[in-house]
Amino acid sequence: MKCSYHQAYQVPLPPGHPFPMSKYPLLMAMLRAEGVLAADDILQPEPPDIETLGLAHTREYLSKLESSGLSAAEQRRLGVPWSEALWRRSRLALAGTLSAARAALVDGLAGNLAGGTHHAFADHGEGFCVLNDVAIATLKLRAEGGIRRAAIVDLDVHQGNGTAAIFEREDEVFTFSMHGERNYPLAKMRSNLDVPLADGAGDAEYLDLLLRHLPTVLDTARADIVFYVAGVDVAAKDRYGKLALTEEGIRLRDRWVIESVRGRGLPLVIVPAGGYAATPERTAELHTHAFREAAAYELRAANALGADS
Repeated sequence: MKCSYHQAYQVPLPPGHPFPMSKYPLLMAMLRAEGVLAADDILQPEPPDIETLGLAHTREYLSKLESSGLSAAEQRRLGVPWSEALWRRSRLALAGTLSAARAALVDGLAGNLAGGTHHAFADHGEGFCVLNDVAIATLKLRAEGGIRRAAIVDLDVHQGNGTAAIFEREDEVFTFSMHGERNYPLAKMRSNLDVPLADGAGDAEYLDLLLRHLPTVLDTARADIVFYVAGVDVAAKDRYGKLALTEEGIRLRDRWVIESVRGRGLPLVIVPAGGYAATPERTAELHTHAFREAAAYELRAANALGADS
């Protein structure tokens, strides 16, 4: 399985900042140590041109990002201070999702070890999200003629409000979000399908809802590619999550999404999105499940193909 990664995915943040930036190299190290990823599986992205960014974002917003023109209020809303390193990191992360999407169209399954920045709107960033990588990748593939329709399965605990807003009037992009009803953002946007969850929802309720809605989403979307925003802030005791999924529940969630999408023969792109466990190491460990399950699915599929031949 091809996965995008760049060492610049991690950039310095102020001491005590709540975003676990070190989870990206930790995730990479864990997947390499387990043999989930080999050296030749790694796609190293390059920063995209401004025209690509402009497919989902306004020129005014991009100009502010280029020139450190964000006001103090805009940086507070973003949740991270502007820096040249952050600007470069944001472009590399979205390029990683685009590279993974292109690989998925060829191989059926690929991932990015960063991305899922679904709170970025066309004209501003918020919730630690600078640029909307999945939106840009979707629009770039459409502009190139690689796809016509896409589905975005967003299972981060926070609604993908930026993504929903960007695609609100797009008939050929289906947005699906399962999220905490009383969690950030308090003012929700409108996805094609929103499934709100009460505080404290655990494995049984969560997985039942997912099994009920995901097949309908995939059948309705008629997508040429699916993006899976696989946030792990649904885990019990997550700093910002308010839900109560166990590690086994997260693993089953990831497996069911992968099997449902790939079982229909649809290309799938996995991006990690959010997670705020007690330590960055624990957050990275929870993120490994989606990539482990993807690798396991590929192995099962290869073995089945070998048995048939």
